[in-house]
Amino acid sequence: MTIWVDADACPAVIKEILFRAAERTQTPTVLVANQLLRVPPSQWIRAFQVPSGFDVADRMIVDELQAGDLVVTADIPLAAQVIAKGAHALNPRGERYSTTNIQERLAMRNFMEELRGSGVETGGPAAFSNTDRQAFAAELDRFLAHHS
Repeated sequence: MTIWVDADACPAVIKEILFRAAERTQTPTVLVANQLLRVPPSQWIRAFQVPSGFDVADRMIVDELQAGDLVVTADIPLAAQVIAKGAHALNPRGERYSTTNIQERLAMRNFMEELRGSGVETGGPAAFSNTDRQAFAAELDRFLAHHS
């Protein structure tokens, strides 16, 4: 099992949690981003820089992941592709995407995108909080306890 990280928009504090978990559980962890990433020296942690472009990092993750892998992403369309391939998806706020909730999340995302496209101010996501960090760490620990 490998943990894949859609790293361009992943908060630094979440990356730190992932680095510690990779070492503790000896789980291969791969960060994929359009920008150069600094990762600690570790046999368990790798970073890949992909060319800039729409969904280039997402495509690499989907192409490389295996069923049973975990992908950390806030990108709902990417999460849907991950689930379709039999892998798991977790957002940086600690919410697991699943076959039962991903279609609802996609529909809401598309609805909000339509609203923004028609000029409606929808606001952005809430600021990332300590509660989000704790929820992510707890859900990651639960996942790793059951899948490693």
